[in-house]
Amino acid sequence: MKVVKRLWRLIWKTTLWFLIISVGLTVIYRFVPVPITPLMVIRVFEQTFDPDKEVRLRKDWVSLRAISKNAPQAVYAAEDQKFLAHRGFDFESMEKAWENNKKGKRVKGASTITQQTVKNVFLWPSRSYLRKGLEAYFTVLVELIWSKERIMEVYLNVIEMGDGIYGIEAASQIYFNKPASKLNRDQAALIAAVLPNPRRWSPAKPTSYIIGRQGWILRQMNNLSPIGMGI
Repeated sequence: MKVVKRLWRLIWKTTLWFLIISVGLTVIYRFVPVPITPLMVIRVFEQTFDPDKEVRLRKDWVSLRAISKNAPQAVYAAEDQKFLAHRGFDFESMEKAWENNKKGKRVKGASTITQQTVKNVFLWPSRSYLRKGLEAYFTVLVELIWSKERIMEVYLNVIEMGDGIYGIEAASQIYFNKPASKLNRDQAALIAAVLPNPRRWSPAKPTSYIIGRQGWILRQMNNLSPIGMGI
């Protein structure tokens, strides 16, 4: 009995501390720039132990007001066209992904911008049920505590946009030699086009597939109402 009581006490304390820390971090990041993410740390370790790669961590936090309105419009069109309407989950896309996974197919775009932000800020790359459960928990938490503008701001500042490149400001400076505030529609769409796999594709050397995807994103940007974020 003592062992059982101790076990339950440990579980209770662990759960309580997890709730305190997770809610506390979410509240803090509602106002404070995210200094570093688990993915950034993992990538640095990977680079450190890979003799063929240099250690690179480029990131420059900028406010949403200092980002061209073309950038949020581009990722809105490319990654999550229901971003303003949903509360963190696109259940229709999730259902399609589930059905296609059963058929051995894959569906792009099942993960929302909120979920992608949560993965980058709080979690680690994995397909485990534990990670999925934590992702759902943090997604609900973020949607409750952050505004849509804050979610977009954090997303654009922490998302991986190349090998060792994180955030729209660093990507804009490296790929186009200009601040994110000066990105035009074509450049913003090109950056958004590589987001599904930014270490495989690069805006600096777009393949025919990426150019085609850029064109699709530009058409979607024209068809969608302005998201109303950015300068």
